[in-house]
Amino acid sequence: MLGEYIHAAMKQAKYKTYEEDKSFFGEIPPCPGVWANAPTLEACRDELQEVLEGWLLLKLRKNSLLPEIDGFDLNVKQTA
Repeated sequence: MLGEYIHAAMKQAKYKTYEEDKSFFGEIPPCPGVWANAPTLEACRDELQEVLEGWLLLKLRKNSLLPEIDGFDLNVKQTA
C-alpha cells in the first residue's frame, strides 16, 4: 500500500524549469515541503521521490496526519 501511495503522489508532481540555469524544480502540492531541484528532469524526479519517501517516514514516525491521495489514506484510524 505504501508503494501505491508513493506512486499516486508522484503522479501529482508539478515541474518547472528555471530559465537562468535550465535546472528543474519539482513539488508535490498535497505534501507540504516535498520538493526537489536538479539539473535534469529525470534527476529531479528521482530526488523528488527520495524526498517524498523520507517525508512519509518522518510523518509516520511522528504519527502526523498525511494527506489522502487518490483514495489512498495511510492515517491510522481510532477505533472505539
